[in-house]
Amino acid sequence: MTNLSRAAAKAALEFYIDHGVDVTLQEEPANRMLEPKNVGMLEEPQSPPTQNSNIPTFQPSNLPIIGKAEATQEAIKLAQNANSLEELKQAIADFDGISLKKTATNLVFADGNPKADIMLIGEAPGADEDRQGKPFVGVSGQLLDTILSYINIARTDEAPEKSIYISNILNWRPPGNRTPSPAEIEVSLPFIERHIQLIAPKLIIFCGGVAAKSLLGSGDSISRLRKKWHDYTPQTQELGQGASPVPAIATYHPAYLLRTPAQKKAVWADMIEIRKKLDS
Repeated sequence: MTNLSRAAAKAALEFYIDHGVDVTLQEEPANRMLEPKNVGMLEEPQSPPTQNSNIPTFQPSNLPIIGKAEATQEAIKLAQNANSLEELKQAIADFDGISLKKTATNLVFADGNPKADIMLIGEAPGADEDRQGKPFVGVSGQLLDTILSYINIARTDEAPEKSIYISNILNWRPPGNRTPSPAEIEVSLPFIERHIQLIAPKLIIFCGGVAAKSLLGSGDSISRLRKKWHDYTPQTQELGQGASPVPAIATYHPAYLLRTPAQKKAVWADMIEIRKKLDS
């Protein structure tokens, strides 16, 4: 290998590591630039092929281990039966309806004060979160803590009015920090919605577009959803019966701010609105 080839290979590896691509999914490398042999994705696992059938069977990595419909119903059932945070965490750990469980290192459940007035919900764990088993502990989490400190809020504070409780829609890290698929969000939604019910916050912050759109059931962009208050109620029908609306606001994810520092001004405006709401 020439010096130029070594330099290029090293640069490529550094790029992957910087972007969280640090999990090997196959023993042999695959050229993704080639035309795939199997065109299309199966929404549900199909029955085994008959003998001598030439039809290939495969399980896409971004779909649940079992069928999506079955996985969603199982998630709803487990979430409904969880009557404490400990029971909910155990239910998520035991749930086999999402394939991310097979590639993640740790279940990432929550951090902060369970008695806090505010609950913040992000998208999914990253590499640092996966290693430590806590949400928002990487560089973006450090920025989040700094932002919250400006409105006198901290995840380590014991006073409910000065503390925050933090979780994510997904409790398992997607490989390479990719965006969660619609199927992964769908089967995870009952768990985070039951999580919200058990915490019973006075106010919810949706951190990032995925969290905001998924939990508000909206197709609008994060730029449209922020700057105003929403009434959150569970999207899962079985969990939403009789639920009282909770004031919720959407803001940009700190990981986005690291890439787009100019939007810090917008997040500061959101923090001012949150402080006003708390004070009122």
